[in-house]
Amino acid sequence: MFGLTPEKVLLIAVIAVLIVGPERLPLYASKFAQFIRWLRDLARGAQDRMREEMGPEFDEVDWKKLDPRQYDPRRIIKEALLDDEPAPVLTAPSRKEPTVKPSVQPTHRSKLESGEYSGPPPFDTEST
Repeated sequence: MFGLTPEKVLLIAVIAVLIVGPERLPLYASKFAQFIRWLRDLARGAQDRMREEMGPEFDEVDWKKLDPRQYDPRRIIKEALLDDEPAPVLTAPSRKEPTVKPSVQPTHRSKLESGEYSGPPPFDTEST
C-alpha cells in the first residue's frame, strides 16, 4: 500500500515517538484513529449513496473491469502486436485509361503557321 514496507512503517513510528514524545503519543494516536474512522465512514457513505442512486444495477457492475490499474500500456501494445488477425491492407483504387481520347487542340504555333490565329502573338521561349 503506497509503497510502504513494514520496515518503513516501523521507522516512521519510531521517528513519530521521538518527535511527539511519550506524553503526547496517546493523544495523537487517538486523533489518528478518529481520522481513520472518519475516512472509512466517508467511503462507506459514498458507496451507500452510489448504491441508492444506481439502484439494483450497482451490484451488477463488475468493478474489477473498471479498475484503471488494469490498463497497462505495455500489455495493451503487446496484445495488439501479437494479434492473430492481420490488419487489412489498404490499396489505392486502380485507374482505368479512358477509352475515348480527347481531341487534341492545335497549339498556337500551328495556328499561326496555318494563318488561323488572329490574336496577338503568344509568348514563346523558343527562338524562331
